[in-house]
Amino acid sequence: MGEEEGDEGDPRSRTGKSGAPEWLTSFQKDLMAGAVMGGVVHTIVAPIERAKLLLQTQESNLAIVAGGRRRFKGMWDCIVRTVREEGLLSLWRGNGSSVLRYYPSVALNFSLKDLYKNMLRSGNCQAGHFISGMAANFVAGAGAGCTTLIIIYPLDIAHTRLAADVGNTNARQFRGIYHFLSTILKKDGIKGVYRGLPASIHGMIVHRGLYFGGFDSIKETLSKESQPELALWKRWVAAQAVTTSAGLLSYPLDTVRRRMMMQSGLEQPMYRNTMDCWRKIYRTEGVASFYRGTVSNMFRSTGAAAILVLYDEVKKIMNWSGF
Repeated sequence: MGEEEGDEGDPRSRTGKSGAPEWLTSFQKDLMAGAVMGGVVHTIVAPIERAKLLLQTQESNLAIVAGGRRRFKGMWDCIVRTVREEGLLSLWRGNGSSVLRYYPSVALNFSLKDLYKNMLRSGNCQAGHFISGMAANFVAGAGAGCTTLIIIYPLDIAHTRLAADVGNTNARQFRGIYHFLSTILKKDGIKGVYRGLPASIHGMIVHRGLYFGGFDSIKETLSKESQPELALWKRWVAAQAVTTSAGLLSYPLDTVRRRMMMQSGLEQPMYRNTMDCWRKIYRTEGVASFYRGTVSNMFRSTGAAAILVLYDEVKKIMNWSGF
């Protein structure tokens, strides 16, 4: 008898119109809400993203190292020189592959994060929740990030290599996403397309765990029972704090993963593996090199914060419209 009463409010027993569990029926809405704003926001911050990638990878970029090009001193120097040497539109180089990557990336990240969180909190055993509270938020965020990364990694590495490809049209190494992927597959096989995946997973666990888990945890902590809907400005402050801190804490891991991506297709890679990359950067360039491009990343985090806040707003609009 007590069991029947408990089941009434149990997320495991709640079903949608189709008769499927609620956490499963909401997956489609989460997927679309994530896709709606991903490409637009990322296109806006694309110039800052390209500056960040050029600063991160310039010491392992053969077009810069072997070409004798002067190193970029910072974000503004990078943007100004890129516009002067390659034209204004070059700031969006690689944005096509980035949007192709970002639509499934944002959509899957958000939808899987909510899916994993609901599954963890609903549990599948008599004891109740597998994991609850803050721990569920962090595990769900890290799990969603890693799952998404593995699925879209070829697009991720293509975006990095195209954005880091400097020079005019004739001097560039790759003509586009298809040319990059086909060239690397011929030279290195599938291993080349997934070069840097271990380092990327390390970074994703830290970044997405903090990015999603931190935001959801802060939002839940600040929300009160009498006022479950947290004010937009509070969500924005929380999102900005989370994205900035997550970016700073995981930035060295991101630098290593970008450097490893730059090794695909090279006859003589600069780094043998992830640990060798960490060691060589530290010994030859110093600790500061792990944080090169951090300022650009902090500006870019404004877009990431907007996505966190807009995701909730898009979901509300979809609920109001009866989607």
